[in-house]
Amino acid sequence: MIRFEIHGENLSVTDAIRNYIEEKIGKLERYFNNVPNATAHVKVKTYQNSATKIEVTIPLKDVTLRAEERHDDLYAGIDLITNKLERQVRKYKTRVNRKHRDRGDQDIFTSEPVDTDVASLAAEGPQATEADDTDSDIEIIRSKQFSLKPMDSEEAVLQMNLLGHDFFIFTDAETEGTSIVYKRKDGKYGLIETTE
Repeated sequence: MIRFEIHGENLSVTDAIRNYIEEKIGKLERYFNNVPNATAHVKVKTYQNSATKIEVTIPLKDVTLRAEERHDDLYAGIDLITNKLERQVRKYKTRVNRKHRDRGDQDIFTSEPVDTDVASLAAEGPQATEADDTDSDIEIIRSKQFSLKPMDSEEAVLQMNLLGHDFFIFTDAETEGTSIVYKRKDGKYGLIETTE
């Protein structure tokens, strides 16, 4: 069963908003064989121009579903984000199930086609199915190898800026774990730390 953690920024999350989010995003459960014990982290933010931004992250055992949507209408934004998450599930279903079959595990996603809402099919249109077919083969066109130098996050940001990249991977000198610094859309920096 998917549990929900819904946070509002510049907005109080009413029961109506909570129920709509849980109803729409809760439909994703039908794509799984055993409904995962997952938590959907939902962040709803409103801006001064009355636009809203909805972010949903659902970390699962073998895949993390994540989508973000900006829209003038909160409920329309929730519908759009649900469609994005459904497309992600359909896109990864075959690939993830194949990996599990090769290891002898049970498939995570249901193997039978699932009835989809007419609204989600209409929103996707015929072009979406063509795009999904071409997306199924991932082609890696370049590969690099490099050694990770121990440093702190500030030095990693400096190195990243010197190289002109949007991210930089390094070994954290304090924890000896692999970490990543990255440049955010707002021009600030983020840090991803790995755990064992």
